[in-house]
Formats: sequence, C-alpha cells, structure tokens
Amino acid sequence: MRRPVARSVCLSFLVLMSFAWNAGARGAEEDELVGRDLQSAREGRSTEPDLLLEGRHTFRFETFGDEAFWGDTLRLHEAIEGSQFGGVGAGVSPKTVLAVGLKVDIDALPPWLVEKLKSGRVSLDDPATTLALLRLNAVVGITGIFGGGPALRSLGIQCALCHSTVDNSLAPGIGHRRDGWANRDLNVGAIVSLAPDLSAVANLLQTDQGSVRKVLAAWGPGKFDAALLLDGQGFRPDGATAATLIPPAFALAGVNLHTWTGWGSVPYWNAFVATLEMHGQGTFVDERLSDPVQFPVAARAGFDHVHAEVDRVSAKLPALHLYQLALQAPPPPQGSFDAAAATRGKHTFEARCSACHVAPTFSEPGWNLHTARELGIDEFQANRSPTRAYRTAPLQGLWTHMKGGFYHDGRFATLQAVVEHYDRVLGLNLSAQQQRDLIEYLKSL
Repeated sequence: MRRPVARSVCLSFLVLMSFAWNAGARGAEEDELVGRDLQSAREGRSTEPDLLLEGRHTFRFETFGDEAFWGDTLRLHEAIEGSQFGGVGAGVSPKTVLAVGLKVDIDALPPWLVEKLKSGRVSLDDPATTLALLRLNAVVGITGIFGGGPALRSLGIQCALCHSTVDNSLAPGIGHRRDGWANRDLNVGAIVSLAPDLSAVANLLQTDQGSVRKVLAAWGPGKFDAALLLDGQGFRPDGATAATLIPPAFALAGVNLHTWTGWGSVPYWNAFVATLEMHGQGTFVDERLSDPVQFPVAARAGFDHVHAEVDRVSAKLPALHLYQLALQAPPPPQGSFDAAAATRGKHTFEARCSACHVAPTFSEPGWNLHTARELGIDEFQANRSPTRAYRTAPLQGLWTHMKGGFYHDGRFATLQAVVEHYDRVLGLNLSAQQQRDLIEYLKSL
C-alpha cells in the first residue's frame, strides 16, 4: 500500500526539481536582462526607478561573493544538503528551515507548488525539498550555489536574511516578502552552528570551536552580535549574551547615525556589514577599528583597512542606499491600538518625549546619541562601539518588531516596562492613565 505513495512523492520531487532547474535557467536570463539595465544605470542613462530596481536586487539577492566564506570555508551548504547529496549529517528539512526563522518567498514558487503546499501534499521533512526551494531562490536571504546536479556547490547570504520577513499569507513563515522588517524569528546563531567547520571563526577569536558554538547558542531568536569579531566579547559581565536585537531597515530616511550605538551612516553600515559581517569581497576603511584595546580582534585582523582584490561591494552601495531610504514604515493593522487613547498619548508624547524623538523620524536631527548615564542603563554595549554611546532609536513601525523585547538587548519585555523606566529615570511623573495612553500612541506610529 505504501509503494504508490512513495512513488508519488518521488515523482513530485522530480517534477519540482525539474521546474527549479528550468526556473534557474530562466532566472539566469532575467539576471542578464537586469544586468544590462543596471549597466545602463551606472552609465548615467537611467532614472531613479532603475536605481531602486538595482538597490532592491542587491538587498534581496546580492551575496557580494560571501559564498567563499559561508560555503567554501565554513561548509554550511554541506550541513543543509546532508549526506544524501554529498554533504554531512541528516540535512536540513523545510520544517527545520522554518523553525530557525528562515522565510520562504511565495512569489518565487510556481502556482502548482503553492496549491500543493496549501493542501499539504509537499513533504516538509525532506532536505531534498529544501534544495529545490533554494534552487527556486525562494528562501529569503540565502542563495544556493549549484553545480550541474541537485547538490549544492556552495552557499551565500544577503541583506534580506536579517532585514526581511514575509506576511505569512500561505502559512507561518511562507508568504510575500516584507523588505526592511526585522526578522525577530531568525536564529542566526543556530544557523551558523550548523556549519561543519567553524575553525576560521575560532582562529580569528583565538579560541576553540566549542567555545564559538557556545556563544552562538546563547544568541537565540532575533539576535545577532556584529561586534563579536571585533572585540571577541561573547557575553556580558552578567553572563547574558552580548548579542543585540536585529533592528528594522525601514524608515531610515532623515536619520543620521544608525545601529543601536550609532556606528555610522546607512552606507557606512552597509559597507561594514557586507565586508566584515557577511564576509563579502569588498573595501572597508575605519581607522577606529585599529584600536587594540577596544577592538583587539579587529586590530589583529586588520579590519580597519580591508581591500579585496576584486571589490564586489562598493559599486553596489549607492543603489542599495537609495532603496533602503525608500523603505517606509508600514502602518499598524486596523484595530491594533486604541485610537482615542493614542490621540491623548500623542499630547503626552509631544510634551515629554519629543525633545529626543523628533517627528517625523522620531530620532534627533543631527547628533542622535546619548550616554548610558543619560538613559539610566549600563555602558556595556555602548563601550563596544567607537561612539561609546546609544542612539535615539526611530519609533516608526514599532509594532512590527515588538517580539524579543525593547532596547538594544530586549531588556524590557514590554512597552509598559520601557515607559516606567523613563518615567523613573527622567522624572516624567506620568499618571497610570498617561502611561497607558502613551503606549497606545507608540503602537500607532
């Protein structure tokens, strides 16, 4: 009785792979057409929409050559495909893909596959299905590099890995892309830990692979530590992870310094992440990283001056910058806040909070940094930044990234806890009703 079912599943997989191979070929043709358009853009024969197209393509699909690190060095692709396809271990099934917070782009799937997913006729327990999804470019933020067969040859990542999610329109984790949204489901540490060989990271940190995996395991969903490979600090003095929450990449227009601790501008951070964090092939310069006391790992590795023989990052930065500035904060869902209370809360906000959170960016025009003492918190994360300060975070679209808590490390579990903290530290003397109204206003932004 089982053999026809097994044959059906096998045929379904072969059909899926056949479609994926054909889609890959069509994708190459489309990339060639896009490439010609982008070349025209770089030659000054384009309009702003062309640059936005280029920026979106970079944000969603550009690896900057980082497959040389994630695939060739760490061999992450081998863990994903499993021994069945020449890799190692059991492989990673779509069920595991979704469990670690990775997302699937429904618009990259053929209609017949969408229907099969809706009716539960696609195996989510088979790593082969994961490979087919990668060949379709359907896993947000990850690019599978294939050879002539079904097995992976390497693997790269994109900006969208951490800063995009989906609308869950088909199922949790499967839907239409939402660029710029912080993926607070993404367990970066768990994903990186799948890599069979973390010796390159361990050697950089001058430690062993076991210690690296311990640090990665502590991150949890929605967190990443961009400073780990600069200062080598995996944990806070209190024993908690040194990782911070993934921030959104929308509503950045008009905001000066970025990241939780104001490392630099948007193009600065793009170059930093593409070259030092994603490990793409690019150029990056920041003399501040030569400080052997504050950044011992970076200083030792020469991260203050990085120059790839073939720079695959720098030419992408202008269009990427433009696209990110075009990403606006999404409006809150209807009925997600009390409108009357939000109106009252707006008056409280303008009277008590707007000196720092200046509309419409809800950060400060100019130098948008504050000391830890001003904020009434510890200096640990601030001292990992060249600025030694914390940025006034923009508040638009706050409702999209409430999972994981608030502040850079999620130390405040609720907005109520945030408001109570500022009420105490700044002496705002807010009544209970004013606090409730203020929270509703923050949810309305």
